[in-house]
Amino acid sequence: MRLTTKGRFAVTAMIDLGLRQHRGPVTLAGISQRQRISLSYLEQLFAKLRRHQLVESTRGPGGGYRLAKPMESVSVADIIFAVDEPLDATQCAGKENCDNDQRCMTHELWASLNRQMIDFLDSVSLRDLVEQQKDRATQSPQVSVNVEGPGRRQVRNEVDLKESSGSTVN
Repeated sequence: MRLTTKGRFAVTAMIDLGLRQHRGPVTLAGISQRQRISLSYLEQLFAKLRRHQLVESTRGPGGGYRLAKPMESVSVADIIFAVDEPLDATQCAGKENCDNDQRCMTHELWASLNRQMIDFLDSVSLRDLVEQQKDRATQSPQVSVNVEGPGRRQVRNEVDLKESSGSTVN
């Protein structure tokens, strides 16, 4: 059992939308270019997201998509289920007929895993993912270099490198 590209791309596109919608409607062409997802595939995904009332569209010049609900009220599970992504670890799709029309010995294990996955994905909001991306964008790259000289110290980032410009960097 694994999450297919349909679910992954839908979540990625919704994060992109969440990051940019404050500037106005976001075009699928823009999402396609930034995330390297086929435009026709995004059109299919967004049709499903719109039917599930997760996004709204605006037609015409300056048109595009925006979220239909606040980010904190949209969970990853909502997005995945909206695009018809199956999340099922059982062989029988929950019908309990996986072993000669009988429930298999491991059915409860896989059904329990399904519940855990859904609970987890339901606990992660789109806002959580958007904030993670904002935090990643504001963190400076960590560089670990030794500076020779009296009191040898670790240089941790570009700012420290500039401050120690009188020293030799190895």
